[in-house]
Amino acid sequence: MHVAMIGAGYVGLVSGACFADFGHEVCCVDKDPAKIDALNRGEIPIFEPGLAELVAKNVREGRLTFTTDLTQAVRSAESVFIAVGTPSRRGDGHADLSYVYQAARDIAAAIDGYTVIVTKSTVPVGTGDEVERIIREARPDADFAVVSNPEFLREGAAIADFKRPDRIVIGTDDERALSVMNDIYRPLYLNQSPVLAMTRRTAELTKYAANAFLATKITFINEIADLCEHVGANVQDVARGIGLDNRIGSKFLHAGPGYGGSCFPKDTLALIKTAQDHEAPIRLVETVAAVNSQRKRAMGRKVIAACGGSVRGKTIAVLGLTFKPNTDDMRDAPSIDVITALQDAGARVKAYDPEGMEAARSMLTDVHYTKDAYDCANDADALVLVTEWDTFRALDLRRLKAALAEPVVVDLRNVYRPDEMRRHGFTYVSIGRP
Repeated sequence: MHVAMIGAGYVGLVSGACFADFGHEVCCVDKDPAKIDALNRGEIPIFEPGLAELVAKNVREGRLTFTTDLTQAVRSAESVFIAVGTPSRRGDGHADLSYVYQAARDIAAAIDGYTVIVTKSTVPVGTGDEVERIIREARPDADFAVVSNPEFLREGAAIADFKRPDRIVIGTDDERALSVMNDIYRPLYLNQSPVLAMTRRTAELTKYAANAFLATKITFINEIADLCEHVGANVQDVARGIGLDNRIGSKFLHAGPGYGGSCFPKDTLALIKTAQDHEAPIRLVETVAAVNSQRKRAMGRKVIAACGGSVRGKTIAVLGLTFKPNTDDMRDAPSIDVITALQDAGARVKAYDPEGMEAARSMLTDVHYTKDAYDCANDADALVLVTEWDTFRALDLRRLKAALAEPVVVDLRNVYRPDEMRRHGFTYVSIGRP
């Protein structure tokens, strides 16, 4: 099948490469000539494990191409995926759908013959209706269907998630379009991945509901962690105790500095705004978003308390900048709020991250970036572990203690055992543990 992928960002590039690996002929389209030129040179603009190799393989075998020419790509495609950004709109928190609607207008001018137009971007309920209206108004004669097919990819594990998904959600009432979508995903039938067909609006809401629920689980265990610290309980044992209940499940029950990234912050906010617009406010999600926003800043205060109540004139080492490991994504990363809070309190900040420092430079000022974890710790008055990269999980504690000016470690991911850290002479503070 010939597939056009509009948008060569995170979702578009991963989806396009995986579809090509299934055997489809995929053309990824982007308006940014520099990005397309880089991709044609084999340079991948994002860090995602395995993606560079997957792209190179399918380019080499002729199934994956990149272009700025949307018209040609769409004209020869049987299905066209819209995978452009939907950031929070400045000022009100609604999803900015201008890129989606512009893509719809561009597609309308180019489609030739029956075409299934698929919204892969995360969009509020009713967006598919507007995409259909835009195309129908521009091309009353066109033969097409608009389908919702939300993505459920975790950064750092996106290829595995695409090829071995928990489910494939397809939103359409058009049987012909459903048949095309089934053909696109047919290679996954060997993995018995369930295809869930539903209405387009239901599919759009399913994506937001999933992200809001996961954000709620994260926020719940973070608040339980705060309670644990006050009553002398251990949040990791609580998480295991409730996570083994099949009705709850163990995933997303890891206490930490709050959620970040490209999805949860903007999607919870967009869901809140959609619910308010339809006079069905989701108070629970409103609280989740507010608590999470406050928590990230509170982690800075936690570091200050561990340093005796003041960090003015002190040097703080920060390990991990990206919002999670195995990505270079700095969007809404907790490290931004932690570092800003420390700087506001008068601290000097050093930082190291295996992949995120280039992106961090455009978001954080007056930070000294270092070559590795030990260089970061050198002569620092405290070390803060913010992102649990594998390279931080087995640090040489003797070497670390020798590097630090003061043996203070604040572990916001509970990577280390308190008894082990005490044995090595650290003043050790973690999340939700005695």
